[in-house]
Amino acid sequence: MNRIIKLIIAAGCIFSLIAFPVACGGDDAAEHKAPVKKAEAKPEVKPEVKHEVKPEVKPEVKPEAAPEAVPETAPEAKHEAKKKAKPGPDKAIEMLKAGNTRFVDGIPNHPHINRARLIQAGKENQGDHAYATVITCSDSRVPVELLFDAGIMDIFVIRVAGNVCDTDEAGSIEYGLAHVNTPVLVVLGHTQCGAVTAVTHAVHGTGHALERNIPPLVDNIEPAVRLAMVKHPDVHGDDIIPYAIEENIWQGIEDLFMASPASRDIVNSGRAKVVGAIYDVGTGIVNWLPEHKTMDILKKVEANPDRAMNAMAGGGHA
Repeated sequence: MNRIIKLIIAAGCIFSLIAFPVACGGDDAAEHKAPVKKAEAKPEVKPEVKHEVKPEVKPEVKPEAAPEAVPETAPEAKHEAKKKAKPGPDKAIEMLKAGNTRFVDGIPNHPHINRARLIQAGKENQGDHAYATVITCSDSRVPVELLFDAGIMDIFVIRVAGNVCDTDEAGSIEYGLAHVNTPVLVVLGHTQCGAVTAVTHAVHGTGHALERNIPPLVDNIEPAVRLAMVKHPDVHGDDIIPYAIEENIWQGIEDLFMASPASRDIVNSGRAKVVGAIYDVGTGIVNWLPEHKTMDILKKVEANPDRAMNAMAGGGHA
């Protein structure tokens, strides 16, 4: 009987070990627990590796090398650099010729006439831009900037009836060549010039009365008219006027050189050229006269003892 009871207790204990291992076996029984059905294997989830966020490293931007220290004379140095950048005499003449061709062909560029150029003109020196000085007649049919397809700060213009060169005009030309630093002076006559026509009629004795200030204004033209008549004795009446118009250009250049040592020096040094031209008011074409004639006149004046000698004011008028 006792043996049966022991077997029943042993069987119950075994059952308890299987169902309740801890209760019947303590910690040791836990080590021998029945295998548990494994859950379906899940794909291994690797823990997210967070990389340390490093601050963005921008490539080192090396500052541009600072310009070399500029001395106190920087404005003058810059001004000088700009002057050197201007065209030379031959290039300036080419620019004038090209501009006139565009004007005549009806395809002008109309350069330097916008708002930006006006603002620039208000801030900068015209001497850094103007590439020509032009002395011409006051005639309304001679629109200088238009006929050369030029704009603001391109041409230093002097206008007077008959494009004569007296004291006021010579002084203006000196300013254009020596201070505006233009590399060319154009003495520009034009067809149908009223001043030359009036003087020609006066010389022929067919003129009419003139206001008191006109004769002294145009008296420089008379030698040109008389020289044209001498050179072309077979030409009479108003037919001499075109020849007188050309002679008046050469007369103006001679009058300039006689009165202006500064202009002579500038031309002799090669810094500027003086050229003559005639504008045709009916076609828009500028006809350029031979450049060598200017140098012939200059040589003639240099040999004239009556020429002015002191280039600067305050040195007398001789």
